[in-house]
Parts: sequence; structure tokens; C-alpha cells
Amino acid sequence: MHVHESRSAAPVGFVKAGAASPDTVLNMRMALAQNNPAGLEKALMDVSTPGNALYGQHLTKEEVEDLVRPTQQTVDAVNAWLAAHNITAKQATPAGNWLKFSATVAQANQLLDTQFSNFKHEATGIESIRTLAYSIPADLVGHVELVHPTVAFSTPQSRLPIISIPQKSQPSTNLSTNAAVPSSCASTITPTCLQDLYGIPATAATQSSNHLGVSGFIGQFANQADLRTFLTNLRPDINPATVFTLQTLDGGQNTQTQSQAGIEADLDTQYTIGIATGVPVTFISTGNNIKDSVGGFFDLAEFLLGESAPPSVVTTSYGENEQDIGTSAANQLCSAFQQLGARGVSILYSSGDGGVAGSQTTRCTNFLATFPSGCPFMTSVGATTGIPETAASFSSGGFSNVFAQPSYQASAVSAFLTKLGNTNSGKFNRAGRAFPDIAAMGDNVEIVFQQQGGLVAGTSCSSPIFASIISLINDRLVSAGKSPLGFLNPFLYGAAASTFTDITTGNNPGCNTNGFPAVAGWDPVTGLGTPNFQALLNAALAA
Repeated sequence: MHVHESRSAAPVGFVKAGAASPDTVLNMRMALAQNNPAGLEKALMDVSTPGNALYGQHLTKEEVEDLVRPTQQTVDAVNAWLAAHNITAKQATPAGNWLKFSATVAQANQLLDTQFSNFKHEATGIESIRTLAYSIPADLVGHVELVHPTVAFSTPQSRLPIISIPQKSQPSTNLSTNAAVPSSCASTITPTCLQDLYGIPATAATQSSNHLGVSGFIGQFANQADLRTFLTNLRPDINPATVFTLQTLDGGQNTQTQSQAGIEADLDTQYTIGIATGVPVTFISTGNNIKDSVGGFFDLAEFLLGESAPPSVVTTSYGENEQDIGTSAANQLCSAFQQLGARGVSILYSSGDGGVAGSQTTRCTNFLATFPSGCPFMTSVGATTGIPETAASFSSGGFSNVFAQPSYQASAVSAFLTKLGNTNSGKFNRAGRAFPDIAAMGDNVEIVFQQQGGLVAGTSCSSPIFASIISLINDRLVSAGKSPLGFLNPFLYGAAASTFTDITTGNNPGCNTNGFPAVAGWDPVTGLGTPNFQALLNAALAA
């Protein structure tokens, strides 16, 4: 047997609560080695990089599945191993790169040469069955990528977005030089403020094939009555009867009981429908019957990959700390993002709200990367505050300890590191994938929650705002007979890099430091900066 994954201890906040009962049944999944991972990455970069002859020629569902389908040798070897332990697996994905099976704890202990235990999350009391190490037969190394649930710990609280109802501040006397932005926007951000600030058009989209997905987790329900009031009050030019459609997985639902409306779900649906005028919006609710070990993120990705026509843009305002997620699990989710990007889907996640202290403010010595922002095949969105914009102090950013720095951002990141010098030396991985990629307003954003107006803050605001801008640009591209943007980052760091408003003030403190500074050019607080719609659209049309 060969140790496949291990960790020295459970993440902070978890304590071992004894051995798991041997009769408990575990619903397990196994990722098999893909037949052509290099081909998948090449295909993604070819269709996502302006100037490449294949730019915009996104792959079909079947073409992507052909790249990730395991070889028959892999399938036969793994099934023989499972059969020797009286376990029968079924395909969990159309390509067969994931298998699913049930096993008792006793069977799983023997299969993986391990000892599963109960681990309690101290803050919530939630228990989960995990192990700190597991093994696979040596002759299956190179065939099996991941077995879970094993060493990946999903922290319930870390997926709760940090959104607050701050006190309204007094209007700033240092207002933007853009006379179109009303002074009231210094203390309260509305859809009109964002239209003025970023030049977002109010003209309705026309292409029904271009739609926007908003993900929901942990019992956050999007309320249609709150949306109606929001549109009535803040986008009176949009029909107040405008609604989102609903999709569910893992037992998800979207109850319309007023008292069960969720702040995050309301925010995300209100600022997609309220900004991406006329773009069809789908709320995708992931329930609690999660099959993966990463908070439902992988289940959502697999759900989207199973669709013949997934949304062109998907925004998610949840995240975790990278250190809590096993390396193999992180790689598998990142691969799913590759597959979606190759098919023309833009994946956006908020970068987190703990500055350099991770997904949320955490006691730390070294800086904590957030997940999945460290994956190089998605777009991470940081936050700004104020008029003129400055970096929001809570905006998470930094460098992955799992994923290497991709070539598309190497020049921009190198320039930042040169300016940074030895500041915070040793506290972060200078060679890691750097994030966020871009930023948008994330403070004093007005929403309607349970029929009451209020202000919220967090990168949870920023991701749906930027996703809406990309959706509107996709509408114009499709209208001109072009493809949607798909995986954004090679375009953002390349042809579009000069279109952003550079944010050069502020920082993201944490871990008893001032964190990183926002500087001229890319930085790990606000990325490349904030969007200018017309300039970004022009770059997209030219590309």
C-alpha cells in the first residue's frame, strides 16, 4: 500500500471525537486519472487566449468528456481492487472520471489502510467522519487521483459570507472626478451608482441564449418578493415582475417564506438582475445532501458540466481557506473549472473577506490563501470601497500554496513583487497563483432583505456585480455573431489589462500585519482594478 494523501492534524477548529462506528455507511466517491489532462489544459488556453487561432471556439460537452474519460486500463484496475473488497462502483459522471460507491467504515478502513474517526467542528458542533491519511495499492498510483470523504475538511462557518449591515457613513468630501456619480454614492451604493461608476448601460440585453447563473448554498434562499421591492425602489425602469428561474441539486430548495429569505441569496439575485438588465438569471440552490468534501462546490461544477447548455457566467459568493482542503480535492475542483472554461463558461468566485487572514478573519502567522481563488482556471473578485474607490480592507488576496503561478499573470505579478521588496517576506508563497484578478465595489451596497432596506459589505457583493458586467458584454458579443468570453483570465491580463481603473490606495491587513498594499498595476488586494464597461466591451469585440 502507498500513502496517497495525508495531513499532520485536523484544521484549526476541529477536534477528534473518537473512532467512527464500523457499521456506519459512507457514501464515497473516487476520481480516476484522466486520459489527457495536458490536452484539456491546452484546449482551454487555446480557446481562451486572444490571438490564438482557436480563440472563442469552445469545446462541446462530448469533446470535453473525451479528454477526461479514463483509460480502460484504469477502469479495470480500479474495479478489480474494489471487487476484491466486495465493493461495486457506479459511474458518477458521464465520462466515468468519477466513480461512486457505498462502504461501511470497517470496509473503508480496510480498503484504504486507514482509521476513520469522528471530528467535531467546535464552533458549530457539526460532526463529520474523516481520516488524516489513507493509502491505495502501489500499482494504482497514477490511476486513482482522489478518494473522498477522507482528508478534506469543509468548515461550515467559512462558507458563510461575511455580510453586515453597516451604519451609513457621512458622504465623503473627496468625491470622484466623474461628475456622473452622485455624491450619495459615497455612502450608499445602488445599481444607479454602479451604472454611473463603471459606465454600465441600462439598455436591456437581447440574446436569450446568454444567461447568468447564481449559486446558493447552506440554506440561503432568494426571495422573489424582496427582488420585486428592490426593483421597484432601485431599478424602476425594469419590470418589477421580473423573476429568476430556479434549479436545484443535492436536495436544494428555495422556499419563499419571508422569514427564511437569505441576505446572501437576496444580494446575489438583486445585483445580477438589477445590473445585468434583461439577462436571464438562474438561481442554483445546492442543498445539504452534499456528495463532495468541498462544501458542494464540486457537486455544483459537476451539475453544470452535465448540462447541454450551462450558463455563460456563474457567480459564487462563498469560499473556504485553502489549507482546509486536501490538495487532491482542490486539484479535482480546479479540473472541473478547466472543463467548464473549455466549454465557454466564465467561473467567478468572491475572493473572501479576511484580508490576508483567509476566507474570514483568522488568527494566523503566515498568510492564508482562500479556496477556490487559488485555482488558476477561474476568476477571483476582490472588493473596493468609497468614492473614489480604494481597496476594501477586508478584500482577501494573496498567493496559493497549492497551485503554481500561471503564465498569463506572471508579468503582472512579477512587477508587484518587485515593488513589494522584502515586505512580509516568508509569510506567503511568491511562486503561487496570485489572486484576486479584478475587483468591484463591495461596501455599503443597498439591498432589500425581508422587505427592509439595508446596506451590506463583502466581496460577496463584488462577484455578482462583475459577473453582471461580463454577462452584458457576452450579450453584445453574441449579438455581433461572436462567442461569449468563457474563461476570462488570459483576456483580462492580456488584451483587457489596460481597460481597468487602477486602484492604488488601501491594503488588506491580517495576521498581525498590514497585509498587501494596493499599488499601481496588479496587486493582491484589488487585482487589475475595477471595470470600465465600454473599454472592456471594446477590448472584447476587438479580441
